[in-house]
Amino acid sequence: MKNTRKWLIFTSLIGLLMLGACSSDIATGEGIESVGKQVDYKITGTDAGSGLMRLTAQAMEDYELSDWTLLESSAAGMTAELDRAYKKQEPIVIVAWTPHWMFNTYDLKYLDDPKLTYGEPEEIRTIARQGLQDDHPVAYEFLDRFLWTSEDMGEVMIDIQNGAEPEAAAKKWVDEHEAQVQEWTDGLEPVDGDTFTLSYVAWDSEMASTNVVRYVLQEKLGYEAQALQVEIGPMWIGVANGDVDAIVAAWLPVTHADYWDKYGDSLDDLGANMINVKSGLAVPTYMEDVNSIEDLQS
Repeated sequence: MKNTRKWLIFTSLIGLLMLGACSSDIATGEGIESVGKQVDYKITGTDAGSGLMRLTAQAMEDYELSDWTLLESSAAGMTAELDRAYKKQEPIVIVAWTPHWMFNTYDLKYLDDPKLTYGEPEEIRTIARQGLQDDHPVAYEFLDRFLWTSEDMGEVMIDIQNGAEPEAAAKKWVDEHEAQVQEWTDGLEPVDGDTFTLSYVAWDSEMASTNVVRYVLQEKLGYEAQALQVEIGPMWIGVANGDVDAIVAAWLPVTHADYWDKYGDSLDDLGANMINVKSGLAVPTYMEDVNSIEDLQS
């Protein structure tokens, strides 16, 4: 009996010591898994070859994230992984950009970028092939006037995300914003079925903007307009070669800088159609212990 009592006292003391050690670890932050370990040192990315992926690779170098891996995916693949993790309240680090419907659907936060690898907020610009103003002056003037906000775009993106076809979502937005569309088209004489080609990458933001522009060109200005979904490189090459009339999907001066540097001399820049757009790394807000890319170093 005495031996049993001594053993119980001994094991109780061990338990108290272990509990005290754990409490000390929690207080000092020791014993808590780093963000890297929590996500297996993986950043969930998007399309291979995009400017955003290039910037993320540069950020990993700038912030000395040598143990990390950048996973190539797609916009749809990235958001699918985000949705899976979010529903389980699991940690995840993603390559992100706004405007995007995911910021309307999930509580996310950008990680601070003190080294400004991702640069200051950008613009989405409208780029046309050379000679478009002479060949299609009505379309050119409309594209030159086209300007909207991330809130406008968000309405279209959410409808698409909720199951609407892009064309239907674009029509709904145009019908509900008649005064704004009138500002874009006021005084322009519709043409009689002239063909017009836009191209875009399969980002939710560019799907929304391109379909709205295509709808206005066709239903308000009389064009036979089509929108071609391509990869980022072919999007820029197409408009530079004159095979595509215009794009409303150029993220500048940072994200698509390589393409602008290569093809800019063969293009006509009509200016911003949206301002103050942003890109970087983001996490769900329930990841309270990470607020900066520097926090990924530990």
